[in-house]
Amino acid sequence: MSTLSIQLPDSLYKSLQSLAEQDGVSLDQFIALAVAEKISALTTEGYLQERASRGDRAKYEAVLAKVADVEPELHDQLPPA
Repeated sequence: MSTLSIQLPDSLYKSLQSLAEQDGVSLDQFIALAVAEKISALTTEGYLQERASRGDRAKYEAVLAKVADVEPELHDQLPPA
């Protein structure tokens, strides 16, 4: 495990302490989880962008054209606005 020393504004530190306490975890655990969530979000974004770049609009529309144009079953319908 690595050690990291950071400087935070007092207001941010107090919010961090409060949220970690509300979550019932240590400050270290809370920060590690926050960093893991951010890494996951950025990694997922990159993955989705890469997948999107391989997409083909014409192929998508060809597949979509094969879907029958029917009303959804009663349990799948949206409630009236």
